Amino acid sequence: MALNFHQLHIFHTVAERASFSAAAQTLYMTQPAVTMQIQSLEEYFGTKLFMRSTKKIELTEAGKVLLPFAKKSIDLIRDTDMVMSSFTEQLKGRLLLGASLTIGESILPRWLGPFGKEFPDVGISMKVMNTTHLIEEIENHQLNFAIIEAPIEHPDMHIEAVMEDELVLVVPSGHPLTHLEKLKLEDVLQYPFVLREQGSGTRQVMEDKLIANGFDPLQLKIVMELGSTGAIKSAVEAGLGISFLSISSVKHEVALGLIKTLPIEQVTFKRKFYSVYLKSSLLPISAVTFLKFLRERDLSQWL
Repeated sequence: MALNFHQLHIFHTVAERASFSAAAQTLYMTQPAVTMQIQSLEEYFGTKLFMRSTKKIELTEAGKVLLPFAKKSIDLIRDTDMVMSSFTEQLKGRLLLGASLTIGESILPRWLGPFGKEFPDVGISMKVMNTTHLIEEIENHQLNFAIIEAPIEHPDMHIEAVMEDELVLVVPSGHPLTHLEKLKLEDVLQYPFVLREQGSGTRQVMEDKLIANGFDPLQLKIVMELGSTGAIKSAVEAGLGISFLSISSVKHEVALGLIKTLPIEQVTFKRKFYSVYLKSSLLPISAVTFLKFLRERDLSQWL
């Protein structure tokens, strides 16, 4: 029997998930099939790779030695897909991705258009929800990957920055703040805010920046929490409060004079957007190609 990548991938997934059943779910295999492949791998090396008990499984010393080599094989295949995707002329398949709300509503559709023209045979399906729910969908294998608005710390996820963005102060036309020549953060925080809900990337970035500048987000006068960027823009336009939103998401309303963006002296709310997917998963070539598209193109031309 020859050693093959499929078995190393299964071994790595079992080790990462610390469970044969969880690995089977991740790999869309039956648990007996996973067990059989691990047994074949153990027969090949002539040693046990896992210590099994009724409560948990652990790597043997041999398994611990094999694990980094299995990871290298997964990384190599992933890198190979990335390099070879540039030669894929007739890419087919389905791109199943998720996006946090600001990206999904205002930004990602502008990127999917040019991508779809270049790869017309790729079907695109996108779920738009807040970052917390996206991570749950990826963990449950309902999504291949997602684009989110704030970095996360998760032991099972691969996270990579794909582009930069900036949050700007958004106020209704004629708001008192528009009459100030120089706007300081303490001036802004005196007014009522309309914000995204807790768990959203935009809310997290805004609060992190306030803390970095010496302000407690709990002191904000929050009059309303809304579940979408569009709803917040409408609330600001109606004079219900002010907010921080992505500069890419308000260009249309600013051009029409419905709302205004104001710079704050010596304070910027720059951030990055991130791709996120399970470390143990091998992305389909459609997803690999789309991530390559995001990394290598000047995305600002479509914003």
